[in-house]
Amino acid sequence: MLPQQISHTKPLFLLEIMDTIGANLQAVRQRIANAAQACGRSPGDIGLIAVSKTLGADAVAVAREHGQTAFGESYAQEGVAKIAATSDPALQWHFIGPIQSNKTRMIAEHFDWVHSVERLKIAQRLSAARPAGLAPLQVCIQVNIGAEPGKSGVAAGEALALARAVAALPRLKLRGLMAIPPVSPDYAQQRRYFAQLRQLKDALVSAGIALDTLSMGMSDDLEAAIAEGATLVRVGTAIFGPRQRLWSREHKGLGETRRIMR
Repeated sequence: MLPQQISHTKPLFLLEIMDTIGANLQAVRQRIANAAQACGRSPGDIGLIAVSKTLGADAVAVAREHGQTAFGESYAQEGVAKIAATSDPALQWHFIGPIQSNKTRMIAEHFDWVHSVERLKIAQRLSAARPAGLAPLQVCIQVNIGAEPGKSGVAAGEALALARAVAALPRLKLRGLMAIPPVSPDYAQQRRYFAQLRQLKDALVSAGIALDTLSMGMSDDLEAAIAEGATLVRVGTAIFGPRQRLWSREHKGLGETRRIMR
């Protein structure tokens, strides 16, 4: 395999991303407002998480200048480095990717939310590693709502038992459910999957589990998710553009984003 060649100047596509973040955020917020109003909901009841994975702290800083405070990360080490580089207590950091056992301490010590709990073992490790001096870690259980083979998430039929166990753990606060449904361009099909997650949340609430969060909906399906009750939407591409093959390195606290050229 040839060694990686790394460009040390900011590529043109990254400069273009920086120039469009503000307008893209405004457009996404308008989509959220329109979708909420269309189903009789208040736009203020729907939070926007800007998914900044693979981008550096420089991109986060631009989004922050435009009023964005909640950011989502899928890779623990990258996210922790970005949190350190931004060093802004007003920002809220959400871990949204698969969780490896050896990364639970890192996640528990630095993130405010975790959306991707799918096993009790992971929840127990997060609970044990959450520092006592921090607020409880806010968590969602990820559900494989489409029952897709090989996809992350607990089966819908096992969600109640997992929720009961997670809710009993110290230093965690179970907030709700998260799902990434099968990709579909059909709005009605999108709504069907999101409706299943909403109905599952309602069933868990009826069983005595206190939940207030539905983390569902991304760039291509946030309208359907909002129509079915989403309280948090996770949007990356519509804000930061399509992801390139990137390597994010925190360089002297600047969070410089560099492209890997192969």
